[in-house]
Amino acid sequence: MKLTHNQFPPGSIEDKDLQHLLHPTTNLKLHAQQGPVVHERAQGVYLWDNHGKQYIEGMAGLWCTALGYGNAELAEVAAEQMHKLCYSQLFGGKTNEPSVLLGEKLKEMVPFDAGRVFYGVSGSDANDTQIKLMWYYNNAIGRPEKKKIISRKRGYHGVTVASGSLTGLPAFHNAFDLPMAGILHTASPHYYGDGLPGESEAEFVTRIVDELEQLILVEGPETIAAFIAEPILGAGGVIVPPDGYYEKVQTLLKAHDILFIDDEVICGFGRTGNPFGAQTMGIQPDTMSVAKALSSAYLPISAVLIPEYMHQAFAEVSDQLGNFGHGFTYSGHPVCAAVALRNLEIMERENLFAHAQRVGAVFQQRLRELSDHPLVGEVRGAGLLAAVELANNGKPFAPAQGVGAHVMAAALDDGLIVRALGDSIAFCPPLIITEDQVDEVVTKFSGALKKTSARLGIAS
Repeated sequence: MKLTHNQFPPGSIEDKDLQHLLHPTTNLKLHAQQGPVVHERAQGVYLWDNHGKQYIEGMAGLWCTALGYGNAELAEVAAEQMHKLCYSQLFGGKTNEPSVLLGEKLKEMVPFDAGRVFYGVSGSDANDTQIKLMWYYNNAIGRPEKKKIISRKRGYHGVTVASGSLTGLPAFHNAFDLPMAGILHTASPHYYGDGLPGESEAEFVTRIVDELEQLILVEGPETIAAFIAEPILGAGGVIVPPDGYYEKVQTLLKAHDILFIDDEVICGFGRTGNPFGAQTMGIQPDTMSVAKALSSAYLPISAVLIPEYMHQAFAEVSDQLGNFGHGFTYSGHPVCAAVALRNLEIMERENLFAHAQRVGAVFQQRLRELSDHPLVGEVRGAGLLAAVELANNGKPFAPAQGVGAHVMAAALDDGLIVRALGDSIAFCPPLIITEDQVDEVVTKFSGALKKTSARLGIAS
């Protein structure tokens, strides 16, 4: 069946979009009926569509525009680097200054003893790389059976074949024949959604960590290379694990010689009120993935940081295996690296992490003032990362009601961009947001709740 559209003028951007693009993470049939919202320009924490309507950015794009839009300094750095050296690569021992200096800066910033930095262009390829490095490392040190990776239900780690397998959300597996073999999923640390009746948070933590231990024992610890986790789960609903969860998990992993891969693609660079989510949640990583706010999304770049002992193991098998056979055309792209380096320097110069922590505390407080609303089941988050779980006076809505989508649409109509993750409404504004702009976000969201309550006939 061919999908038709006739609500937009022939030749308009909307019309051309419907003819030419395959949209990611989109209901394609619904999109064909409704058409796109066309973003035309942006500045700071605001965007405008091609009809002149203004929106306040409540999602930092896709969790990524930390410095907001239209930062002239980053644009100037990109132009300068393009004129000087528009492209270079790291294959065969070649290098370029921006990549080297960015690697040096990242090693200084991360909260673990990182030895080497590997570059890609997205969080997905970073987590693909994590899997390959775990396999390569265990082959190099003579443990060819230690290859499985444990992820979590509701975790999000990307959409490529390997990283999409790590992701624990059914929509990213359906009809794609994922997950692939060797990827295991354990329970989500979502007490509000998955706690049993009468079960305390502490009991919930004990139960799901016990389940993780049983998974390890059934599979065989000698077959499991690593456990991957976002400090706070992002696309799965902005889930903040309960106190004690990571302490128990890390104790278990260490007992079985299983490495901890810290996926900081969303949580990294000030998002949770600390430089990295690992610091907010008490994680001691073995390796780390970063992307998104690494360049504030001005150019695509990601990085994987590994300890020196892993690099040494790789180097020691070079005589036997030859080249380390992994890398991308754009690994260490000098323009992307230059922009990312200046982005981090701006964050440091502007003391942006402290700003995010201070304004984030206001943001969390303002959202929690909505806790008594009949449509609000739970408010959760840290720093400038949050979610409001929708419920009907404490009871979950049936998924078919699409209440989250209605709230998101009502917010968009009022000029606020948020994201519905099922019936969890996610917030992730640019780190530069002010307290007054936080009030604007929460006021507009409160209005969206009121409109949705009226639509559902629920007194508010």
